[in-house]
Amino acid sequence: MTPDVARAAGLVAAARRIVVFSGAGISTESGIPDFRGPDGTWTRNPDNERLATLSHYRSDAELRKRAWRIRLDSPMRRAEPNASHRAVAGLDAQGRLVAVVTQNVDGLHQAAGLDPSRVIEVHGTFATSECLGCDDRRPMTEVLDRVRAGEEDPACTECGGVLKSATIFFGQQLVPAVIDGAFAAARSCDLVLAVGTTLSVNPAALVVPIARDHGARVVIVNLQPTEMDHLADVVVQAKLGDVLPAILAPGGDKT
Repeated sequence: MTPDVARAAGLVAAARRIVVFSGAGISTESGIPDFRGPDGTWTRNPDNERLATLSHYRSDAELRKRAWRIRLDSPMRRAEPNASHRAVAGLDAQGRLVAVVTQNVDGLHQAAGLDPSRVIEVHGTFATSECLGCDDRRPMTEVLDRVRAGEEDPACTECGGVLKSATIFFGQQLVPAVIDGAFAAARSCDLVLAVGTTLSVNPAALVVPIARDHGARVVIVNLQPTEMDHLADVVVQAKLGDVLPAILAPGGDKT
């Protein structure tokens, strides 16, 4: 165990009220590409960012058809939790987890066994569709079945409005109760552990400085430097699957 991993494990072992803030990097080892990394979806094809921009999506039927084709084949529909998701879920079993605040929409924290009430999905969920007209919501699988049956741009069955995934697009407001819940969790913890995120997307990333300002220790684990490394007590720059299970091992991994 390297010194930085050992120090991170020690801080985690000493903490009693932990908030985990997770980003796309925790799910890349489950086969879900991130967005802004070296091999990210938007890095490889910057035009893909238009698919997640509300104004473009609402006004462009051809773009919506492309988006539905991509949803049919999304790796999120096949992904399974990895060792890092399971290690985070283990904190709840130890009774030390306040919440997981996640930027991810893939549901893998819950699939790893974490109680859904512990997961604050600040950017929404891919598992549900939403109507931009009447806000009707239903399982994404129902809409994808319609796409498979030949509807290229399925409309809301309640009002005829535009359907999308229930994820937060660029130009779309966060749900106030959700982000307020994330900030409340940050104010109540004694350690915040940021994993798999560059901490560059606000307001979600404000979880880290809010926790720090309320006395929490800060541990950051990410493959690349982040925008908040200067706030951390410990920074571990490594592949999450190689270090996070050891950092989160009950009592601290002594190997």
